[in-house]
Amino acid sequence: MTEPRRAMTAVRVGAVAERAPDAVAHGPILEVRALDAYFGADRAVRDVSLDIGEGQVTAIIGPSGCGKSTLLRSLNRMHETVATARVEGEVLLEGKDIYARGVNPIEVRRRVGMVFQRPTPFPTMSIRDNVIAGFRAAGRNAPPRAEQHDIAEWALRRSALWDEVKDRLGDSATAMSGGQQQRLCIARALATRPRVLLLDEPTASLDPLSTQMIEELVYELRGDVSVVIVTHNMQQAARVSDRTAFMLLGELVEVAPTSRLFTAPADERTEAYITGRFG
Repeated sequence: MTEPRRAMTAVRVGAVAERAPDAVAHGPILEVRALDAYFGADRAVRDVSLDIGEGQVTAIIGPSGCGKSTLLRSLNRMHETVATARVEGEVLLEGKDIYARGVNPIEVRRRVGMVFQRPTPFPTMSIRDNVIAGFRAAGRNAPPRAEQHDIAEWALRRSALWDEVKDRLGDSATAMSGGQQQRLCIARALATRPRVLLLDEPTASLDPLSTQMIEELVYELRGDVSVVIVTHNMQQAARVSDRTAFMLLGELVEVAPTSRLFTAPADERTEAYITGRFG
């Protein structure tokens, strides 16, 4: 990446928080209501209520073990895939509870995509087949194969990866760099046209340049998809998010426009965390 582009990016992503709205801009796409998440008898998330704005980037920060990732996994029913795990409360996607009786969790995960901390390409699949892997579970409802190829190209372009892989779509995804693999995983999540994209510390295992590319991608995705990103990096949250939520000991302490939370937090626990007094 050239130096001029780096400078432009720094100005651009740094300006996000300054124009963040005072509240959810166009109404919430996801509404979390009195959510508790358990591992057996252990309550890892405690009575969390949170709105995720449509077309916005929401960051979730807090010390290790505070429940950030558990909350994130509860937003698309990934939490329940863990033995002994369960959820109480509601998660409303466009007004409908994803935990209601009869709701198909696979369909929920198509509409609320997720990318994990470490890249997880399918090693036996080509780059193209990795992108369209989500259609396998759709059965007869999957688009025709030719249309899937068009979708794969769209998703790879949307994840800023097309120009790097267009001549080797049939190659194994494992030959890609770590940063490319993570963008491939984002492309795979985008291919099913989700309404919400969940990112669980997506740059934690990446080098600085790959991290910058993922942050640019998150910035570019706003407006088209609502993004929720869990990050241990407060500078990253400040760069990419419109709103930031701070969690501590399983509880949601505070949520506010990013610029306000980092400059004038309402809760002294938030201030103690962002100034480095603990965490």
